Amino acid sequence: MHPRIIRRLALAVTTLVGATAVLSAGVVTAPPAQAAIDAQSLGARYGAGNTTITFRVYSATATRIAAYLYSAATGAQEKISYVLTENADTFSATVSVADLTAHGITGTVYYGYRAWGPNWPYDAAWTKGSTAGYRSDVDAAGNRFNPNKLLTDPYAREISHDPRTPARNDMSGYRSGADRAIDTGTFAPKGIVLSPATGGSGTKPTRAFKDDIVYEVHLRGLTRNDPSIAAAYRGTYRGAGLKAAYLASLGVTAVEFLPVQETQNDTHDVDPTSTAGDNYWGYMTLNYFAPDRRYAYDRSPGGPTAEFQAMVKAYHDAGIKVLVDVVYNHTGEGGPQGDKNTYDVFSWRGLDNPTYYSLTTDRQGPWDNTGVGGNYNTANPVAQNLIVDSVAYWKNTLGVDGFRFDLASVLGNTCQHGCFNYSRTGAGTALNRLVAEMPARPAGGGSGVDWIAEPWAIGGNSYQVGNFPAGWSEWNGIYRDTVRRDQNKLGVDAVTPGQLASRFAGSSDLYGDDGRRPWNSVNFMVAHDGFTLKDLYSCTDKDNDQPWPYGPSDGGSDDNISWNQGGVAADQRRAARNGQALLMLSAGTPMMTGGDEYLRSVKCNNNPYNLDSSANWLGWAPDTDQTNFATFTNRLLAFRRAHPALRPVDFYTASDTNGNGLGQLTWFTPAGTTPDAAYWADPNNHALAWRIDGSELGDAAPGIYVAYNGWSADVTFSLPAPPAGRQWYRVTDTSAWAEGPGQVATPGTEALLGGAGTGYALRARGLLLLVAK
Repeated sequence: MHPRIIRRLALAVTTLVGATAVLSAGVVTAPPAQAAIDAQSLGARYGAGNTTITFRVYSATATRIAAYLYSAATGAQEKISYVLTENADTFSATVSVADLTAHGITGTVYYGYRAWGPNWPYDAAWTKGSTAGYRSDVDAAGNRFNPNKLLTDPYAREISHDPRTPARNDMSGYRSGADRAIDTGTFAPKGIVLSPATGGSGTKPTRAFKDDIVYEVHLRGLTRNDPSIAAAYRGTYRGAGLKAAYLASLGVTAVEFLPVQETQNDTHDVDPTSTAGDNYWGYMTLNYFAPDRRYAYDRSPGGPTAEFQAMVKAYHDAGIKVLVDVVYNHTGEGGPQGDKNTYDVFSWRGLDNPTYYSLTTDRQGPWDNTGVGGNYNTANPVAQNLIVDSVAYWKNTLGVDGFRFDLASVLGNTCQHGCFNYSRTGAGTALNRLVAEMPARPAGGGSGVDWIAEPWAIGGNSYQVGNFPAGWSEWNGIYRDTVRRDQNKLGVDAVTPGQLASRFAGSSDLYGDDGRRPWNSVNFMVAHDGFTLKDLYSCTDKDNDQPWPYGPSDGGSDDNISWNQGGVAADQRRAARNGQALLMLSAGTPMMTGGDEYLRSVKCNNNPYNLDSSANWLGWAPDTDQTNFATFTNRLLAFRRAHPALRPVDFYTASDTNGNGLGQLTWFTPAGTTPDAAYWADPNNHALAWRIDGSELGDAAPGIYVAYNGWSADVTFSLPAPPAGRQWYRVTDTSAWAEGPGQVATPGTEALLGGAGTGYALRARGLLLLVAK
């Protein structure tokens, strides 16, 4: 921790010079016990009795910062400005609310900052829209100060609007270069001074992560098209809270929302059929503290915060955790705009470009491992503080239970400028700081945070599946790709039974070598950024260049490991059942994507990031086949919840620890024999079975048996011995002959099959699930 960034300042108003107040610094207090968690009280905070407001903002290289205060979000000049006083790189001022009232600010206080520095030092001749003092848009140290650009406070608790709005659907005014003299004060987004949030988010679930079933979904898309929700609430936090009961009934225990921090999306509704530049998914963050107003029914100041808290409480009351997808690897300021010298400047870049962004060796451009404009400088302690403070706010104030980090390898970067180097063990990385300051949830459950990484980025040593620090779970892309290849690339890609077994058993090869557990593997077949579950088995190739509402969308991978199953709809549904079943029967923490329970399709668009459309929202009018699949999913989730043997806290062993003659986990060939090394390594073997001794894992079922036939023809499996005194009963066969509402038997209705040596003809590309009773 840099010694200059752990001080707290108390400021008081001293004098007023015209409309500009000059303020003096107060006393520096002792550093906090932890390095961040809002150690400096940065942002705009009301004092006792709401009679004062203190503004605090950090910049290592600014030479002057002033706070500009407004009575309206847009269309008006500031009512008053205050020059902040610097102390150890923190610029601060405390102002009187009475003084604001005297200057015409009687309601909501909107504010922003103007900053000067080495490339544009303060000149007394400067006025808004002038170039007095200007030297360059960027200097040799990478500074990009421009006092004509009103800057959003990185620590603002809410912001008024996006840089692009329906009234000004253009970013040119924010840019350096030819637009450097355009003043943005009347139209730039502004921070909103809020009283501390007082709403409650309910009692947090303490369930172990191994026992969770994660449902990844876009918050707006969850209810935007839902006729069961009042029209005014559709697509909002309030509407999402009303779906808690549905998700609980489905069997979901954790909902994971795509980004809900403020992002550039105000212009979505200008032209409902527009796709150019739209940002439906929300991965271009504008502020790391503010809940996105567009998802609020109540968009008045403070409304989004309170409504988000109420939504979280609704899920907590239903026993469901709330996880949020967060983007700390880059920001919505983006990268070069048209040429290497032109950049958008509306927040971090104008306050302290070299602190908040990783730059090239010459400091003139961004270092880019994200593909969307350049890396956030996660190796810098001050930039790390913002990450930790933001996460702590969402955890402690807004009630969030866990976080999924987009392109999380960037958070393990140990190099600020001119390079990228991921380190798992570096104590000073953002990855390790987060877990050190907010410990992970224990293996057996309790208080703590569920930390989830998307363990890759672009280039360098950023692909790190299986190589994140202790305390972190990961999206297991190797699980996804292995199962997809086995299902969809038969005869094309070589997949061995040994590779499948490793994934089904929790990927000990990835997570066991560093002390992590099977539940640190977040298993998934699909996620938001790719095909839906239905499209994975219905589309051989992507089709993103479609007319609205299914496109057009640019980008998207060309290698989806998908296949349309020969165009046969029944076979497509069977493949989806296999994918869903394998996901729910594998050790690890399963994640499904919203709408996959009823086979939602986006008609082969694998990158619908820009489609805020009915095609991309969840649909709530399923046909018979979709309803049957929803029942199949619901009962599979119930089976997983009912059987702790499928959710081991530690990796399975082959040992018989209770002396009943059965190994904890035993693998079988279709003949009922133990696979030898040759069988494990032969990609021409496409059938595999396993038995779990539930009695060793606290399961009411003494035995569970799964047989998977990935071959294109029927395979007969010889059933192994069930536990003594028991016989095998069929829970499900995913084959087409069994399709219907009863494809997964409810407890007590399973069909008797028999004991050891019983033969079972499993149809081509089918899965069989048995329990011993």
